[in-house]
Amino acid sequence: MLKIALVGYGNIGRFALKALEAAGDMECCGVVRRSASAEGCPELSGYRIVKDPRELGSVDAAVLCVPSRLVEQTASEYLSLGISTVDSFDIHSEIFDMRSRLDAIAKANGAASIISAGWDPGSDSIVRALLRALAPEGITYTNFGPGRSMGHTVVAKSVPGVKDALSMTIPEGKGVHSRKVYVETQPGADFAAVAAAIKADPYFASDKTDVEQVADVPALNTLMHGVDIEREGVSSQTLGQEMEFRMRINNPALTGQILVGAARAVCARTPGCYTMIEVPPIDFLEGGAEELIRSLV
Repeated sequence: MLKIALVGYGNIGRFALKALEAAGDMECCGVVRRSASAEGCPELSGYRIVKDPRELGSVDAAVLCVPSRLVEQTASEYLSLGISTVDSFDIHSEIFDMRSRLDAIAKANGAASIISAGWDPGSDSIVRALLRALAPEGITYTNFGPGRSMGHTVVAKSVPGVKDALSMTIPEGKGVHSRKVYVETQPGADFAAVAAAIKADPYFASDKTDVEQVADVPALNTLMHGVDIEREGVSSQTLGQEMEFRMRINNPALTGQILVGAARAVCARTPGCYTMIEVPPIDFLEGGAEELIRSLV
């Protein structure tokens, strides 16, 4: 049994725990939380809750369920302790450089890391790689939503003056998206200033973003999201190849499941930092190689 630690226990952490409980080859050996308490989370009553992962003893890997902007710092700390990590870092433009920095730390401490192991980037990255293999020349359009973006929602919630927020991704076709952000402000907050700060944040700055003030964000809440990946291209010098991958999912549930698969895969890696497209898909799956080959090939 692989001993896996959960770091953080928000939306993703809760679903990652469910995925760990369902896995036959893994177990949650503890949860790392700032409070070191199971208060308000009765489902954690049977688990060790700590502030420092070293209190858990031997750990095969840590699943980092923290906001993207805390991932590199957190991963660096765990890798420096020789603990392998997986995360769902979702800032596409920063992935390659972060991979290089974490790779050096991981190799220096005999650990491994799989970064950006969510569904996009993550499993969708594998789909895009496969579609490019099928049609090496062409264009791929990744159309997200409509649905809740966890990363964008976290960022909107962090803006001063915001009591609660929900960021929805609206697909406009051919890889173009807009953002609809519903905001419940703190008493006395200037909504115009809050809206301007959200739109100026790098998470939102490159997309058309509409911010709407509402009285009750939880009344609007949804965990659903989705993606439609299309590729139009050329196979064997033949034009007109069209391919499509589509799914509609509970966002944190799928992210938690992928992270647990990545935790399984990271335990089989040599020291270093990897993205999901660098890892054989079979390593994410529970079961022996012979059984999987027989059932999937």
